[in-house]
Formats: sequence, structure tokens, C-alpha cells
Amino acid sequence: DLSRLIETANAPIFGVDVDGRVTEWNRKAAELTLFTKEETLGRNLVTDFITEDYRKQVQAVLTQACAGSETANFEFPLMTKDNKRIDVLLNATPRRDGY
Repeated sequence: DLSRLIETANAPIFGVDVDGRVTEWNRKAAELTLFTKEETLGRNLVTDFITEDYRKQVQAVLTQACAGSETANFEFPLMTKDNKRIDVLLNATPRRDGY
């Protein structure tokens, strides 16, 4: 089942909708950022969790993914709940199955 695979993956996985709101936040993302899934769902990924100096670049990658283009190995900083900066590697891909 896809939901279980995402939740138990040993890598942070998060999803956003076309408006940039968090729709998925797996266990590893919660472990690394200290934000629970419940704390992130519905919030804007770029404005709420990305450092200001990377917001435009991350938004561009997410916009491209929503338009059907994939991006691999894009490194950017994600902010943690305790206001630390962690570098993550983003592989953005559009969800084609409607899940």
C-alpha cells in the first residue's frame, strides 16, 4: 500500500498541492524537523518551512513539478521546529495517479 510505504520510508517524504500546502509529511520528515504531520498539514511548505534565501528556488521547483516536470537532487535548507536549518535533497515529481 502506497500510504504505508510513504509513512515508513527511511527518507523524509512530503507532498504539496498545487497551492503549495503540505498534504503529506512522513515519519522521517517529522523525526528530522520535529514537526508532526498534524502540525504541517495545510501549511504552506515554502513560506513556513523553507529559509528565506531559498524560497524562490524551491517554489520554482514545486511549480515545475505541478506542471509535469521532474527535478532530481535539488539541495535546499528546511527549518526545524527548534529553528535549526537542515539540508535536504529534493526529488520533485508530479503525482500522476490522483492519490
